[in-house]
Amino acid sequence: MANTAAALHILVKHKEQAEDIIKQLKKGAKFQVLAKKYSSCPSGKNGGDLGEFRKGQMVPQFDKVCFTGETLVPHLVKTKFGWHVVKVLYRT
Repeated sequence: MANTAAALHILVKHKEQAEDIIKQLKKGAKFQVLAKKYSSCPSGKNGGDLGEFRKGQMVPQFDKVCFTGETLVPHLVKTKFGWHVVKVLYRT
């Protein structure tokens, strides 16, 4: 079981916008470029990079994707903050 994970994310208010971002990623858009353009999270200016974090540090829905979801593919996650497009880079 992984203790830490590293992820990128883009935070937006609307599900439709998050789904559009995922479509753009699947067409080859760069995650970091889209994060800088669309993310309302301060991490957006760093390309959405959240760095490495421990299990339990993030809100439960986000944590679940980061520690159980497939790596290197975009995931759609709803939390109290809004809609996230999450790309898990690795787990340790």
